[in-house]
Amino acid sequence: MAATLCALTWSHAARANPRPLPFSYPHEQLVEGGTELEQYVDFTTAKATDSVTGNPKQYGMFQFQTEFEHGITDRLELGLYVMYAPSAPSDFTGTPRPIEGNGMKQRLRYKLADTGVWPIDVSVYGELVENERELEIEGKIILQRRFGIARIMANITAEQEFYYSGDDRDFVFDPSAGVTFEATPAIQPGIEWWMRAEYPEEHAPSSRPFGLGPHQYVGPALLVQMGSLWWTNGVYLRVSDWDHALQPGEAFGKLWIRSVIGYGF
Repeated sequence: MAATLCALTWSHAARANPRPLPFSYPHEQLVEGGTELEQYVDFTTAKATDSVTGNPKQYGMFQFQTEFEHGITDRLELGLYVMYAPSAPSDFTGTPRPIEGNGMKQRLRYKLADTGVWPIDVSVYGELVENERELEIEGKIILQRRFGIARIMANITAEQEFYYSGDDRDFVFDPSAGVTFEATPAIQPGIEWWMRAEYPEEHAPSSRPFGLGPHQYVGPALLVQMGSLWWTNGVYLRVSDWDHALQPGEAFGKLWIRSVIGYGF
C-alpha cells in the first residue's frame, strides 16, 4: 500500500516542479510543455506612524505574487508574475515599502546541463520587473548538488534598480542558500538562509540606515507534495541587527514568513 501511494505521488508530481526552499530556486525545471501556477505570500512586521495619535505603530505587512510557469523546452523555462502589496491601515502614515510592490515580472531560466550530469548543477536566470516605483533588471546563478537524500542549493542574485523619479539607481545583492532532505517523496524538511542589501548609486546617505541592510534571515522550511499540488513554507528569524527596534518607515521585522503553493498541469 505504501509503495503504491509513493508511486502515485511521484507520477502525479512529475507534472509539477516543487520548490523545497521558498527563497532558493532548485536546478530542476518544468519539462517541455509543462505548466504550473504558483502563489507566493510574504509576511513580516513593519512600523508606521498613527496619524491620529502621532505614536509609532507596528503592523503586519503582506506581499502577494502569482506566477505562471511554462516549460518552453526541457532546459528553458518561462515565468510570468503579477505582484500585489496591500496598503497599510488608512490611519497610518510613513509606511515602508514592500520589497516588490505592485507590478509584474517576466523571467527566463535555463539549465546549462541536465540535472546530475555535472558535479555541480548550474542554471542561469534573467528577470525584468516593472512596478509602481522602478524598473528592475535581475540576474541569478543557481547552483545545486545532491548527496543522497540531501540537496544543497545556492542562488547568487543581483539586481539593478532604475527609479522613475529622477536619475536614482540602486544595486541590490540578495543571495540565498539552504539544504533540504527528501525524508519521503511527499515530505521534505530543510533549512534556509537569505540576505538582502541595497546600495544607492546616487545620493547615498552619509551613514547607512537600517532599511538598506544587509538583512540576514535563517529558518526552517518544509515542502509537502500532494500529487500535482505542493506547498512549501519557511519561517525565518532576522539574525542581523537583532537588537534593532523598528522605527516608523521600516520593514524587515524579526520574523519573516514565506509560503508558496503550486499546482502542475
